[in-house]
Amino acid sequence: MPLILALLPFVLLIAAEIAAFILVGEAIGVLPTVALVFALSVAGVILTRRQGLGALLRIRAELDAGRMPGEAMGHAAMIVLAGTLLIIPGFVTDAIGLLLFVPAVRSALWRAIGRRLKVKVVSTGPRRGGPVVDLDPDSYSPVPDRPPERLPPAP
Repeated sequence: MPLILALLPFVLLIAAEIAAFILVGEAIGVLPTVALVFALSVAGVILTRRQGLGALLRIRAELDAGRMPGEAMGHAAMIVLAGTLLIIPGFVTDAIGLLLFVPAVRSALWRAIGRRLKVKVVSTGPRRGGPVVDLDPDSYSPVPDRPPERLPPAP
């Protein structure tokens, strides 16, 4: 039963897309409908590139200022989602995608979902505070009470 409930939104989206295609096709004709879908896909690529680069610059500015770029990353993710929705053929997904390109809509969504997110910072680089010394396994001892081993002089 849970699988059916999980698939229900997708089935409803497909039904809405089919209905929208029929309505738009009846209103403007088949070829203009196909041209409109193609034009919206191209617009999605262009808008994603333009706004995505701006979002990356905002993320970089936040990092350079020493702040966590949580909101900027949320906006970037929504821009990628918006572009994806515009590239997918369909008028319902295009409408949702176009709404996500509006900064005020993204800000409202971020206010609604941003406080529910938990950010975890993971560092994979060397620790700050001193130089990194790379030793061979034979050059050190994990036992703190043992005196350090002397390496033979270099030839």
